[in-house]
Amino acid sequence: MSQQYFQRTNWCRALCVSIATITLIFFVGLQVIDDGASSPIFRRSNIEVNHYEKNTTKKTLNDQVVESEHAVVAADDARCSEIGAVMLRHGGHAVDAAVATCLCLGVVYPMSSGIGGGGFMVVRSSSTGKAQAFNSRETAPLAASKDMYANNLMNKSVGALSVAVPGEIAGLHEAWVRYGKLPWSKLFQPAIKLAKEGFVVSPYLEMGINRTKSNILADTIGLGRILAPKGKLLRAGDTCYNIQLGRTLEIIAKKGPRAFYNGNLGKKFVKDVKKAGGIITMKDLRDYKVDITDAVSVNVMGFTVLGMPPPSSGTLGLSLVTNILSGYGSLDFLKSPLGLHRFIEALKHMLAIRMNLGDPKFVNTTKYEADMVSPSFAAKLRRKILDNTTFSSDYYLPKWSQLDDHGTTHFCIVDADRNAVSMTSTINSYFGAGLLSPSTGIVLNNEMDDFSAPTEISKTRLPPAPANFIAPNKRPLSSMNPVIVLKDNQLTGVVGASGGLFIIPAVIQVFLNHFVKGMEPLSAVKQPRVYHQVVPNVVLYENWTVINGEHIELSNKNKRFLTTRNHTLQPQSSGAICQLVMQDLEKPIQKKKGGRKYGNGREEVFHGMLTAVSDPRKNGRPAAV
Repeated sequence: MSQQYFQRTNWCRALCVSIATITLIFFVGLQVIDDGASSPIFRRSNIEVNHYEKNTTKKTLNDQVVESEHAVVAADDARCSEIGAVMLRHGGHAVDAAVATCLCLGVVYPMSSGIGGGGFMVVRSSSTGKAQAFNSRETAPLAASKDMYANNLMNKSVGALSVAVPGEIAGLHEAWVRYGKLPWSKLFQPAIKLAKEGFVVSPYLEMGINRTKSNILADTIGLGRILAPKGKLLRAGDTCYNIQLGRTLEIIAKKGPRAFYNGNLGKKFVKDVKKAGGIITMKDLRDYKVDITDAVSVNVMGFTVLGMPPPSSGTLGLSLVTNILSGYGSLDFLKSPLGLHRFIEALKHMLAIRMNLGDPKFVNTTKYEADMVSPSFAAKLRRKILDNTTFSSDYYLPKWSQLDDHGTTHFCIVDADRNAVSMTSTINSYFGAGLLSPSTGIVLNNEMDDFSAPTEISKTRLPPAPANFIAPNKRPLSSMNPVIVLKDNQLTGVVGASGGLFIIPAVIQVFLNHFVKGMEPLSAVKQPRVYHQVVPNVVLYENWTVINGEHIELSNKNKRFLTTRNHTLQPQSSGAICQLVMQDLEKPIQKKKGGRKYGNGREEVFHGMLTAVSDPRKNGRPAAV
């Protein structure tokens, strides 16, 4: 993204924010819809609508930061954060807010997520102290095969053959069934309204449109109809409509997921995909199952981090990198350029190992999973790191080429009872397969591109990873890394990011910045980051002017230090987008009488001041209750 682009769009940021604010005020007005708690729409949970209208303590510190005693949402877009907060004001569970927030993001950021894709959600219940992982990642169709792209690798990333079986709606519903308090249909209403009555195009969406304009203009009956009406691409400040998606959401709101996975809606979707050349069938939709497990729990520098098991490589990757760094004793070095050098070296070792992971239902990855959480294994790698130099790529023993996944959106939610949700959603590349189902308004994912293919061989790439080869019903490896952080069994943070391969290093750096180095939440998120891919052996460092006009660049001091350690540096005008929620365990708020406890009644649920941060790199806004 060029600095000139953002300078050109600065004028419209103020317009977009103003219009979005009006939109938010409207959505807050949803609180009085259905005439209060006695309305049938609230019977399921017997909620008092104005539960938080009185004695609410919240504070907006600036555009990217809010504080609250009660509940917060941090998402990529202000409208979606506020919609999630509205559900919390209604007394909804964090999962209720997650469903509404996720659906909103799928409407206003169709280049990154939507119900045509999938995602990972980690939910921690404050009443039980337990955490579950909901894997709604897309699966390969039954007709898919390892060699299906042998004759044309382009079909793996663009077009209907790149479409995997969507899982987002199924995943949201499974989480809602277990935790939701509000009616399913209510959670859809804000997203339906945005889709049918229109929403203001943000500068970030305009950027996505411009990046993929050829695909948009080529898909005249799909993306072109929505994003380039009358052949003219939408720009920031314009109003975008996806009326057909609004109707689709109305049907799912009323009839539930079966309308898509085993109903007329699904039949229309499949027909559109097949007409475009895809291989998804109704049996694929009917057979789709969300994988629900206990969240992975790893010990990280005195904290417990809860996250996703494989096919996510995120939490295991975080564990290995931090285990390597922990072995140096005092962690004060992390505040110096030496800490950055050691982090980069640890990151390269982790990346070389993570491509051995895959869908555990299809490949045995037990050894690699155990290694990535093992302090003794980390110690072996740490002994290979020298403080005075880096090494060529082959030193790190990478066997397989890195999965270069893309896109995504992420949000973090903590509710009034300190239930927490961390969720990352994706359709993979910008606008997925470059197609939209005209009958349903759903943007098609291109998640098949996240698999490795035997024919992806070149002189500049390592061989493709066999553990990630295609098989029917298999899920591809992912960098998505939604996590929840505990200290002494109490919630202290929720973190995650969007940005493909950049997600893992971004989440680790934000975690280290705040929880280990003690940086304030906003500073922890804003801090310039570095990234690596092992091959090529280049340190990518942030150097760009982001949407809000702020310039983010790695310091000259750090650049000089890395250069003296023989790192090759390359500026990067993009990066992962992080969201962060933290609960201050040193700032307890007044506890209610008869406070809830968990762990067989032995531990009281701690209620501390909440701070939510949205990354200025995407100009998101958090919301508070």
